[in-house]
This record gives sequence, structure tokens and C-alpha cells, in this order.
Amino acid sequence: MPTETLRTVCNRDCPDACGLIATVEDGRLVRLGGDPAHPITRGFLCSRTSQFPARQNSPDRLTVPLLRDGKGFRPVSFEEAIAFAAERLLAIRAESGPASILHYRSGGSLGMVKCVVDLFFESFGPVTVKRGDICSGAGDAAQEADFGEEESHDLFDLERSRTILLWGKNPFISNVHLLPILKEARSRGARIVLVDPVRHRTATLADTFVAPRPGGDLALALGVAALLLETGRVVPEAPSFCEGFESFRSLALTKGIDAWAREAGVPEDAIELLASALADRPCNVQVGWGMGRRTNGSAIVRAIDALGAISGNLGIPGGGVSFYFKRRGAFDTSFLRKSPPRTLSEPLLGREILEAKEPPVRAVWVTAANPVAMLPDSTTVARALETREFVVVVDSFLTDTARRAHLVLPTTTLAEDDDLVGAYGNHWLGASVPVVAPPPGVRSDLEIVQALAAEIDRRTAGAREPIAPGVAGTAKEWKARILRKVEPLGLTVERLEKESVRNPLAPTVLFEEGRFPTPSGRMRLLTDLPAPPEEEPGYPLWLFSSSTERSQSSQWAGEPPVVLEATCHPDAAPGLPDGADVVVESAVGSLRARLRLDPSQRTDVLIVPKGGHFDSGTCANALVRARTTDAGEGAAYLDCRVRVRPA
Repeated sequence: MPTETLRTVCNRDCPDACGLIATVEDGRLVRLGGDPAHPITRGFLCSRTSQFPARQNSPDRLTVPLLRDGKGFRPVSFEEAIAFAAERLLAIRAESGPASILHYRSGGSLGMVKCVVDLFFESFGPVTVKRGDICSGAGDAAQEADFGEEESHDLFDLERSRTILLWGKNPFISNVHLLPILKEARSRGARIVLVDPVRHRTATLADTFVAPRPGGDLALALGVAALLLETGRVVPEAPSFCEGFESFRSLALTKGIDAWAREAGVPEDAIELLASALADRPCNVQVGWGMGRRTNGSAIVRAIDALGAISGNLGIPGGGVSFYFKRRGAFDTSFLRKSPPRTLSEPLLGREILEAKEPPVRAVWVTAANPVAMLPDSTTVARALETREFVVVVDSFLTDTARRAHLVLPTTTLAEDDDLVGAYGNHWLGASVPVVAPPPGVRSDLEIVQALAAEIDRRTAGAREPIAPGVAGTAKEWKARILRKVEPLGLTVERLEKESVRNPLAPTVLFEEGRFPTPSGRMRLLTDLPAPPEEEPGYPLWLFSSSTERSQSSQWAGEPPVVLEATCHPDAAPGLPDGADVVVESAVGSLRARLRLDPSQRTDVLIVPKGGHFDSGTCANALVRARTTDAGEGAAYLDCRVRVRPA
């Protein structure tokens, strides 16, 4: 076969949804590059996705279904696997009802056609599903409470910003296609300010770096609000378009600037610096996703939203407070209709599976997820799955979660995907198309549930309304169905398979007329504070499980590390040399690690890679207690306290 160059888009859990140029030789993916015609991708990729061909062609790739027996897994045919799954699911539903089955789907793929899997389980039950969002739940709830809408200005509106405030955001790792826009803005004279407890590479791009104590962002934001109020730098119309203005004013002025600075762990002049940045309109605030992963995470985002409001940076070109772009906004998923009989909190999933009664959770089906590695309290999540009667995992690799399954069904990779993707770091939409064929034993998530629906209908003929007709259709037909809202505006499947297109429903500037889609038509300000996180004596360091250049959560570009690397200031590990073998301990677990000393960090933080592998002892979430955020049922990953001792 000749060498081909084909276009697709990336479906991984990343804000950019890049356009990809795939080089295929003899039916084998040999290279992935960025699409130079994509206005966001601009011809380059992150190191993780550029190295994806090695993962695509890995000898560890699953290519045949695996069924557990007394001796472990054995390969079976796709037909045998589907028949076994149908038999077990039907028996459990008949004995205990559909609520005894949990369908857990997360963000391992952001493809919209995966919603048909939800439709299958809705039709089969509806079954139990998750609620909340481990990644963005707190920030989602914050912006919806404040603005009545969770959206962002057009990404290129940053060209009109005088100041860009990166609050808890590290684009060098988690949003690399924001970097050219930031660099261009700086070259035009825009000021860039970074706020983050961790010093990372983005500090080299910023004009100023402020490092509050971990969790001190709320006090810092309220201190900035207090200074704006005290010095008359609040826009005069703020009381008229902000609901709860006087209550927020009282909240911010409960302490003096010096007290807020002490609570935030910053010098007082840092508060003045941020107040000046916001007053230098237009100022755009880019809110990082990790900041919401605290027990007060929603309040933090709401306090930052309030700063954007009272400083006059809402509704103006170059302004705005950007947490998320509405990646699903152009898509029609109205085919999902039924309410589930029961939901379980995603951040507490292990515990809630174990504690579920009337009925208990007997079966779990996992789509696009590796919950053992990615949810807090990995040990409890693993135990919850190990003690279920029937667990099915659909994945391309034998992950920590798949190793606990009774049945593993191999599925397609991003190079074999046929789907639609919307970005959550910009407004571009794209269609992924298969650039290589999947191995003969591999099916897409859509094909798997279609086969399962047909087998269930065959076994229950005449007993219930058939499921298979509701989930029938090719991937391309489902893509067209999901594009119904925007097809009249020229966004067809055929067009998106050739080029990524900006969502025509997305605004360029939000709230230009000073009105918000809230019941009152006004922006709603934070008026009270959640309880602070509980103290954990004996654990002096805050754990930051951060994304890296090499890993996409529990997926790695190249071989994962054999030993976890833990980074901290020398004073955070007194007497321990760089490179020492150590044990990192929390209240719920411990991990062996290799110490790396970095004097540029705060003395109260310890940094480890996000994700990792539970069974090999490199999973940071084995240290993290399962707790929810103050709103939105996010996971409070970053309120984990640890200590370090010699191994």
C-alpha cells in the first residue's frame, strides 16, 4: 500500500481538540502531526499526542475480547463475549432491577457518538449512572451560578486584552495551543500575570508571578476585591448588574488587606499587583481547572468571577473570566430522555458502590474510563469493582480497571475513531475519521452496544420494546443526527470531516449588553463562604498531582516510570538528599517515590505526576481521600495532605 496522509481530529481529554495529520504506511500509523490549516492547532501537537503512534502500535494493545475464568483471562470471540454479557445483564436486571447495573462513562474519549452508549443503557433500564464531575464540577457550578451560562469569549478575543491573568493555569502542559496566542499578546504589549502555588514553566512567560499558599486563592481573591472596593476601583454600574453586591462587599471587607494577604500566604503588594492588573482593562482572566479541585473550589472560582464583574471586565472585548468553552453547545443530544432511577457521586464512587442498597450494585459497565487510577481513593474503587458480580470494561489496554473486570472488550483508538468532537479550550468543532482500520477483533463503542442490543432483543423477543432499532445507524448517520442544530448553518458531517469549523452558535464576547441568563438578568455574586478544609496534623505538605508532558492522565507517551517522582523544596524534606528513595504518606495510603529537590517551589507543596498506575504503585490517587467540592460534586483532589519519610 502507498504512503497516505490523512486528516482527523484528536478525541483525548484535552482542551484543544487538535486537527491531526496522520501519515499511514501499509495500513500502519507511523506519524501524527498538527494540522497547519487548523487556526488553533497551527501545525504542532503536544508531545503526548505526537508520540501516540507508539501507543497505537504497542504490543500491549488489546485485539480480542478477554473473559475471566478460574485461571485468569482467556481470549474469546466477539460473539461469545456479547452473548455472555447479554446473559449476565439480563439475569441481573430480572433479579434486581436495572438500578442494580451501573454504567460509568467518563472522559477517556470526548467523542459525542459515545452518547449512543448512554442511550443503550437508558433504553435497557434506565440503569444507575454517575452524577457530578471529578474534573470541572466545582467550576461548572460556580459559573452557572454566577452567570447562568458557562461559556467563554472567543479565544482570539485575547488579541484585545491589555492584561491576561492566568490564575492556576499552566498552558505549557495542559493547554499548549494557548501559548502562541499568549506570546503574540505579550509581543503587542499585553501584560501576563501568573497566580499559582506551584512554580512551573509558565512563570517564564509571565511578567509577574504570584505564589499563594495552597488553597489560598479564595483569600487572595477576596483581598483583591477588598482593595478594589476600598480604593474606588469598582465600576460604578456594578451594583446595578450584580445581584448580591452589598453582601459581597460586606464579605470582602470582613478583613483588612493585611489579614487577607496573611491568609493567602502572599505579601500585601501582591494584592495591589492583582488589583492593578484587573483595573488595567480590558483584562481577561484564564481560570485553571485544577483550582476548583478543592473542598472550597466552587467558592474560589466564584470569587474570581466576582473580580471580573466588579472591575468592569465582563461584557467587553478583551475581558471575561474564562473557565470552560461549551464543547457540547453545537450538538443535539435530545435523543437522551429518561431520568435514571439512581445516581452515584463520581468523586465518592468506590464508597457509594459498596454502600448501595435496595438494590445493591451488582454489575458495572465502564466506558471511556479508568476509574481505579483516576478517581480519589483508588484502593476503595478497586475493592468496589473486585467485589461486584459482573464488571465489563471497554478499553484498548489492560488498565488497572480492566484487570478487575470479568469481561474486557477491546475498542477503537483515536486513530480508528469515527466521531464528532468539540473543544473545551476554544470554539472549534471537528470530526474524527478512521485513518487506519482497527484490528479484526476490535469494535467501536457504538458497534459494541449495537451488537449487545441485538442480542438482548433476540433473547427477549416480544417481552419488551426492542432496543436495537433505537441505537441503530452508522457512525456517520449518528454524526449527522448530532449535528441537526447546526446543519442549517452549514455544519455538515462532510464539511467537518474535511476541516474543523468554529461553532456558529458561540458568541465572540459574552454578556455585551450587561444582561445575564439568570432569573434576575443580573450576574450573581458570592455572598457566603464554605467551611475551610479540615486540618490534618502530622501531614505538613499539600499534594499536587499535576499533568505532565509525558502523560495524559493514566495514559503515557512512552513507558511509564517504574518509580513515582516526588518534587519539593529542600526545606520540605529536611535531611533528605536529591534522588533519595522515600515514602509519601497520607491519611489513606502511601507510595514509594524518588525525591527531586527544587528550591524554586514553596516549602509546603509536594508535586507528583497525575494519573499513574495503581497496580505498579505509581498512582497518586491512592493517597487522595474521596471528598466532594462545595458545589458541583467535583473531586477535592488538591486538599490532600502528605508527609515524606525515608524509605
